[in-house]
Amino acid sequence: RGVYPPNAFNTTKKYGLQLMVTADPGLDEYLQQVMSQLEAWLEAGIVQKLVLVISDVETKETLERWVFNVETDAETLQTGASKEKSDKQIQAEIRQIIKQIVSSVTFLPLIESPCSFDLLVYTDSGCQVPLDA
Repeated sequence: RGVYPPNAFNTTKKYGLQLMVTADPGLDEYLQQVMSQLEAWLEAGIVQKLVLVISDVETKETLERWVFNVETDAETLQTGASKEKSDKQIQAEIRQIIKQIVSSVTFLPLIESPCSFDLLVYTDSGCQVPLDA
C-alpha cells in the first residue's frame, strides 16, 4: 500500500500463499511486542476489535481504516476447553482471511503521500495496559 518501500519486506510462503514479511528490525520488534500483548488479551477473551489506521504523516488525516471484529467463544472461556480444529482447518481459515484482504487491496489506489500506521486494540473496559506497551 506504500506505507513502507517494497525493499523493506521479504517474500515467504505461508498458509499456501506468498506473503510479504517485514525485514525491518524495528518494525519487527514493535509487531512482536503488540502481538505478544494481543495474544494474552485474546486468550482472556477481552478483545472486541482490532483496527489498522493508515494516516497521512503531514496532515494526520486518516487515509484508510481497516476494522476486524473479534468474536470470542464464551463456552471456551468458561470451561477452558478449546474446540478441536485441525491445523489444516485453521490454516484454511487464515488463508481465506488473507485472500479477502488481498482482493480488497487490489482495488485501492497506491497511497502517494508519506504515511504511517497505528494498530488499535479495542478491549473490554477496565483492561490493564502494560507499562512497557
